[in-house]
Amino acid sequence: MKTKNKNSALLTLNRRSFLTTAATSTAISTLARTTTARDYGDNQQPVRYPDPDIVALDDRFKKYKLGNSAIMRLYHNKRMIWAEGPAWNGVGRYLLWSDIPNNRQFRWLEENGAVSVFRNPAENSNGNTFDWHGRQISCKHLTRRVVRYEYDGTKTVLADKYGGKSLNAPNDAVVHPNGDVWFTDPGYGAVMDYEGRLVETKENWPQPYQKEAIYRIDMKSGKLHKMADDIYKPNGLCFSPDYKKLYVADTGASHYPEAKCIIKVWDVASESNLANGKTFASMDLEMTNKHGEKEVKAGFADGIRADADGNIWSSAGWVGKGYDGVHIFEPNHGERIGQILLPEICSNVCFGGTKRNRLFMTGSQSLYAIYVNTRGAHLT
Repeated sequence: MKTKNKNSALLTLNRRSFLTTAATSTAISTLARTTTARDYGDNQQPVRYPDPDIVALDDRFKKYKLGNSAIMRLYHNKRMIWAEGPAWNGVGRYLLWSDIPNNRQFRWLEENGAVSVFRNPAENSNGNTFDWHGRQISCKHLTRRVVRYEYDGTKTVLADKYGGKSLNAPNDAVVHPNGDVWFTDPGYGAVMDYEGRLVETKENWPQPYQKEAIYRIDMKSGKLHKMADDIYKPNGLCFSPDYKKLYVADTGASHYPEAKCIIKVWDVASESNLANGKTFASMDLEMTNKHGEKEVKAGFADGIRADADGNIWSSAGWVGKGYDGVHIFEPNHGERIGQILLPEICSNVCFGGTKRNRLFMTGSQSLYAIYVNTRGAHLT
């Protein structure tokens, strides 16, 4: 009886030890899963939907969010210095963009995500777009001109002078349905010789050759018209869906202390005239600092595009985390309704993809994209 009781006690003790050990192991395993990031390969951590970096600041933005869409980093290159000027080619199903300081253009293919150098050298191109015949139009910093690439690969200079003087450095361009090309000329591209030597200083600023302005190339006559210069440094631009308004980002605060970080808007009074220029939206944003205090930060809008509902999707940067990325403004009062937060400064945006419901974003050394529940207002 004593032996039997002893064995029974040992059995009970062993069972208890097993259960205690198993419970402890389970707790440790659970703790490990919750405190250690799991490696899913390719150094990519999964995103739990909805993507927390797609932020609705207003209920009006919620309809444009897709619950099962995450921000994708399509391409990154440590040798890329400043990615800019994305443009979508619907026939070729590719995205084109510039790496300005490295004097080249890249192409991303929708069919397989392949990226290759599209053009090298590229005259330090910035903004790109395509006309209604599918020909690429580029704003060139190095040569301070706007060019069109023809089907046979040759280039046609569309604009390089105004009033007998060189342009500053054309920045971004859009095409009107009548074929005219509208572009901005703030002059940023002439501040460096692209061999690494900075030629601009506050004491010796070589800009501007012209008063910074918005221009229109009359494609019927080839004549260049100045459309507006009541803006400090016109940067990205886009039309409203019906082409009755022209929006332009003003980044003049980079050089003019009195300038505001804003997006301006004009009425397109006719196919060739602007009127009633005014502020459309401010890039000021109230944020919480590390001390928990509210403060207003102002970054730069750069590239901008309109969606089919007239909302303006603007790149935003030079502030930091919680600001840099894309800001979305509703069309009636220029109120900010949403943000897409990126880990890099966003320089420019465009809609593309087969259904034009994919927002492409160039950001410093990377190309990003996200599917949204709207379409671009225009072809590129």
